[in-house]
Amino acid sequence: MAASIAAAAFFPGSPAPSSAAPKNGLGERPESLDVRGVAAKPGSSSNAVRAGKTRAHAAVPKVNGGSKSAVADGEHETVPSSVPRTFYNQLPDWSMLLAAITTIFLAAEKQWTLLDWKPKRPDMLSETFGFGRIIHDGLMFRQNFSIRSYEIGADRTASIETMMNHLQETALNHVKTAGLLGDGFGSTPEMSKRNLFWVVSQMQAIVERYPCWGDTVEVDTWVSANGKNGMRRDWHIRDCMTGDTILKATSKWVMMNKLTRKLARIPDEVRTEIEPYFFERSAIVDEDNRKLPKLPEYKSATAAKYVRTGLTPRWADLDINQHVNNVKYIAWILESAPISILENHELASIVLDYKRECGRDSVLQSHTTVHTDCNIESGETTLHCEHLLSLESGPTMVKARTMWRPKGTRAQETVVPSSL
Repeated sequence: MAASIAAAAFFPGSPAPSSAAPKNGLGERPESLDVRGVAAKPGSSSNAVRAGKTRAHAAVPKVNGGSKSAVADGEHETVPSSVPRTFYNQLPDWSMLLAAITTIFLAAEKQWTLLDWKPKRPDMLSETFGFGRIIHDGLMFRQNFSIRSYEIGADRTASIETMMNHLQETALNHVKTAGLLGDGFGSTPEMSKRNLFWVVSQMQAIVERYPCWGDTVEVDTWVSANGKNGMRRDWHIRDCMTGDTILKATSKWVMMNKLTRKLARIPDEVRTEIEPYFFERSAIVDEDNRKLPKLPEYKSATAAKYVRTGLTPRWADLDINQHVNNVKYIAWILESAPISILENHELASIVLDYKRECGRDSVLQSHTTVHTDCNIESGETTLHCEHLLSLESGPTMVKARTMWRPKGTRAQETVVPSSL
């Protein structure tokens, strides 16, 4: 009775059966049922089946000339419907309905996943895509880097150029995440209006150790004022797993006019933009402020000079300000270092003094003067080098000083030379 009421609810147009199928004399259900589940009359059922078989035999041709007919589905032909339809044979195709419901749920789940994936804060977006995030009340920027296979050198460690590129990347992402990126390489909106951009004038880096392939490093960077007309940027690189220091660096920046290529003062509008982000903190406490010589001194008995000429920038060495990227200068400086130093020592620190920019048509030469120093107290011999990168026509581009320690020596064991 409940089935009849349900059928009436779903299919109001179809009459519900008044009673169940009649039983036979023994109280059992009839054994002769048609394909619709309805008790069939014996006479009409057998006649209908015989008529169906006769039509099937007549319609299907003989196969391969045989005497027997190829019977296809004639025996399963439906009986002519003079029998009333029941609840069961009026139900919809449940497989199609289930497939439709599944499709709807899958589409809804996908849409919900996409909506839930979208981060709700800008810092979440930055962290998701590896751009880093602002920390320390907006005064510091942090970003992680995984050391790739193409970033390591012959020593199976990251090169100094790799880590310098990480410093530059975090500096630009800091400006971008803070919302100060204008139309230029690290230029603020007010700087872009005045055709100004930043150029590095000095940089110093101290390397405690070099990360290996697969290591993840954490880079912190922040800015502060440098005098009345400059800016200072510092970095601190740590190992993400141990927290040990890998590298510390500091740099000084000045403004240059993009059209005149001359140094410019910081406008008040630009100062207003950047001053809220100043963080008075130094990555390197004891900076190397010793002056670098104008020309390499190689007349000393403990000094030897090496020169590499004919260095020219490639198109890929230029940045969007149409001058050579500052990291490229480091590669050129080390071009003239003797191979014996590179094979047996690793760079412990570097000081760079940038004098002028380098264009794509420049031809340069690299000078390296190697000094051997002996510490009287420990008796250990250490190396430091003075470098000069200049145009072949004469003007100096960059002056530098590098300190070297034997490979496998811990950073705290590196001996600082007593004098130059």
